[in-house]
Amino acid sequence: MTSHSDFWVSCGYPLLGKNNESHLIVTDDFLRHLLQRPEVAPISTSCAFELAIHERLVMEPRCDITPSELGAIQDRDAADNYVVWLRFRARLLALPTLEASYLALFRGEGVDVAPVLVQHISQVLLRHVLGADATALEARAAEMLFRTQKISVLEDGAVMAADDETVERHALSGGFGTIGELLKEGGVPLRSVDLDVLGPDNADVYWQRSDHFDLVLGLNHGQPALDALCRVLERWIAHFLKLDVRIQTDREIVDEHWVWHVGLDAQASAILNDLYTGAEVDDQRRQRLMCLFKLVFVNPSEMLASVAGRPVYLAMAMDEQERLKLKPQNLLLNLPLARRS
Repeated sequence: MTSHSDFWVSCGYPLLGKNNESHLIVTDDFLRHLLQRPEVAPISTSCAFELAIHERLVMEPRCDITPSELGAIQDRDAADNYVVWLRFRARLLALPTLEASYLALFRGEGVDVAPVLVQHISQVLLRHVLGADATALEARAAEMLFRTQKISVLEDGAVMAADDETVERHALSGGFGTIGELLKEGGVPLRSVDLDVLGPDNADVYWQRSDHFDLVLGLNHGQPALDALCRVLERWIAHFLKLDVRIQTDREIVDEHWVWHVGLDAQASAILNDLYTGAEVDDQRRQRLMCLFKLVFVNPSEMLASVAGRPVYLAMAMDEQERLKLKPQNLLLNLPLARRS
């Protein structure tokens, strides 16, 4: 399978620096890249004060902007977006590396920056973790860790994951133009979205389309996409925590000594917690549980002594709207480690 050295170009990954441990360092050019995000990039109706602030930040990405300066912006939504962006910048620059700043986002009193910005940083970090030798299936599987997926179960039982934003965009405008949204609001059913399914036979198409997020993955047991996701998660843990783990899919938890689990999303966490405590989990919730995984530490001494040598069970589950919202930080914060890096 062909690999490629350049993908997700739009995330700005090449603009970051690296330290001796191959962790990422935020640069002025990367901050300038973040200033081009639609939340803060000027538009035709931007007032002179907003334009001046943006120009100043582009010239000096680390400069101070006072509340009174933000208060002069006429568009209050734009001003609020700058408050969010500046708080995000402060979080990124508070620690020496992007990895350390990313982990710090989820500690303490909780995340106080916009989810889209957290997802952007997750994408950059995954791009770094995957490196130049990622397979197309690994790169597409990694998309699930920073972009919401729309899950469909076909008549033949095939479980398909498509990028939720892409599906929504096609459903609104595909073949209908702007009238698509009016039809949807009026309850008129639109044609189904027909997207290409990525597999071993057509993997090379990914590299030309990696920034489009328009390829579908099959997530049934035994298909290569789930194995690719396991490899991505292993590398994610190895990069951040310097731990060697092995992850594989599992069909059910049959373990009288089940001692630890981590949900890869909010839905899976709740289901695993209920199963662990013996609480009732109805059929509808069970059906939303898409996959179980078993994680094993290669070196059990790196685990808490009380659970050393035991597997850690992972799971992912879609919500009631058939959306999958994985949280890769869960794996970094909730493993039973003997030490914290």
